Amino acid sequence: MAVLGIDIGGSGIKGNLVDPFSGNLESDRHKIATPQPATPSAVADVVAEMVSHFDYRGPVGCTFPAIVRRGVTLSAANVDESWIGANAEELFEQHSSGNDFTVLNDADAAGIAELEFGAAKGRKGVVIMVTFGTGIGSGLFIDGVLVPNTELGHLELDGHAPVEDWAAAKVKKDEGLTWEEWSERAGAYLRHLDRLFSPDLFVFGGGVSRRWDRIQPGLGVEVETVPAQFENEAGIVGAAMAATRR
Repeated sequence: MAVLGIDIGGSGIKGNLVDPFSGNLESDRHKIATPQPATPSAVADVVAEMVSHFDYRGPVGCTFPAIVRRGVTLSAANVDESWIGANAEELFEQHSSGNDFTVLNDADAAGIAELEFGAAKGRKGVVIMVTFGTGIGSGLFIDGVLVPNTELGHLELDGHAPVEDWAAAKVKKDEGLTWEEWSERAGAYLRHLDRLFSPDLFVFGGGVSRRWDRIQPGLGVEVETVPAQFENEAGIVGAAMAATRR
């Protein structure tokens, strides 16, 4: 049975039907702009619209750009601060006619997909999934086991606090950086993570990963670093997988 995965980001909310046992996408992706301000009720309305678009009934997996503990959002990166302390699972269920929701951190979901079916399939040791978009998300795995809610895009690096304000993919566009200039920033961030965690593998995700040929030469990272196989769909796939495993 195909499961609906929804990926909530700072600029867009994306959804698709996924075979959670193969990672295959079963339909065309649907995207709706993230409402501004991205308050709980406004985002929940868009989530309900997404469910309606697919005429879907059943378990739903949903990512969120924040710390998520047992369905409650405990931070608010790139969304309205009123999300802090909100029970996202209950809210989405109330707005979507009672579908059963599983909500988890967005980069954690992306990492789940890449370790199960994608670029990190079968890899042991320390694997860090890094997603570059409106902000920077991170998923940390040790021998395939997730350490949830690391949110390493909020680290400080060389006076940039949080570092995502200096090295997220959005910054490339906002500051008019070349691919070389931006990839040097991304590489400095990855080298910082290397010093802290000594990973065996970085998986480089987010929509920019499809431009890997432009990014990879400027990174200057000694640790093996590979582009996400699912590119910007990884969060959708991982969310759908998580909905079947709670």
